[in-house]
Amino acid sequence: MLSQTISHTLRTPLYERHRFFHARMADVGGWELPTAYGSQIEEHHVVRADAGMFDLSHMCVVDIHGTDVRMFLGKLLANDIGKLKTQGKALYSCMLNNEGGVIDDLVVYYLDDEYFRIVLNAHTASGDIQWIHSQIVATNSSVTLVPRRQDLVTGDAEPLAIIAVQGPNARERVFRAIPSTHTAETVRPFNSITVHDAAVGELMLARTGKTGEDGFELIMPAKHAAQVWDMLRSAGIHATGLDAWETLRLEAGMHLNGRDMDPQTSPFDAGLGWSVDLGSERDFVGKAALCTRRQTRKFVGLAFEGAAVARTHSQVTSHQGEVIGKVTSGTYSPTLRIAIALALISPDIQFGSYVSVDVYNNRVSARVVRPPFVRDGSPVQQHDHA
Repeated sequence: MLSQTISHTLRTPLYERHRFFHARMADVGGWELPTAYGSQIEEHHVVRADAGMFDLSHMCVVDIHGTDVRMFLGKLLANDIGKLKTQGKALYSCMLNNEGGVIDDLVVYYLDDEYFRIVLNAHTASGDIQWIHSQIVATNSSVTLVPRRQDLVTGDAEPLAIIAVQGPNARERVFRAIPSTHTAETVRPFNSITVHDAAVGELMLARTGKTGEDGFELIMPAKHAAQVWDMLRSAGIHATGLDAWETLRLEAGMHLNGRDMDPQTSPFDAGLGWSVDLGSERDFVGKAALCTRRQTRKFVGLAFEGAAVARTHSQVTSHQGEVIGKVTSGTYSPTLRIAIALALISPDIQFGSYVSVDVYNNRVSARVVRPPFVRDGSPVQQHDHA
């Protein structure tokens, strides 16, 4: 679970809505956020079977403008920005340091030839922005960076909020809540559209998310966030907390920066090699290091026989007692009804084999599997034995 003791924290534009509906609030990376509104397990199943919504306004939208913005992003990001040719198209990429380690993983949207939008992870946002500014200086670029999160916004830029609506009925419910000339079928995966609603102004609907379910991430002016939240609730979308988001993303085998990867982890170690463009002549930050960096770890899933959850950093050992890696994220899977984990282990360990994990001072056996554990709401059948 994500819950911790609340201290001095930041609050999103939806804070009062969460309190009104009696959400359990906790400090999540410096933000006072809803971890659950009732049963975490029920909220998890609602997203798998119907539609749930999450307040992700602690994540950071950054708009980037300029005549050479495409060239700049081509140097900044490991994935090929040249893939973005259609307005609204999205691209997942890692942003690397000079040593080829992951500073952040992010989604970038092409809005026009001089305007892109990036969504950064919450806890790395401030450092990410400093890094991007340093690269603007290093490349002598003329691009302008405009943070849109309420605590980072400057000048006359309007702060934005993010609501993720996820689940098999998510898209249909969103268009029921927010009338549009578009339909649930017109927005393709990893694409976005902009909807103009008379009541709440401009909303960006991006068909992205980290739950393993279909749906949208809605980006809107922070001043309209509560109204949009109420419109979505009126369309039958359930309010869900971040504890359910955590179990959903782990079942889907999706990474969380700071746990499953960090600046010391290469995208190849983290299982994100598919998002790195080494095949072209394009240079980007970290490319030279990746070309010579040997893979030292492999990103895997661990399926346990029981319900005891392994903590982050729990040691993974072979049955001969040799330390071969560590757990990066662990949880109880409501869909599978067993404990699961993500881990970085020796690349020599084969899928289908068994390892031992330190769980509350006990050595527990787990099977090494390929993430995800759940796809389209159903358990993935694992057939890896070599």
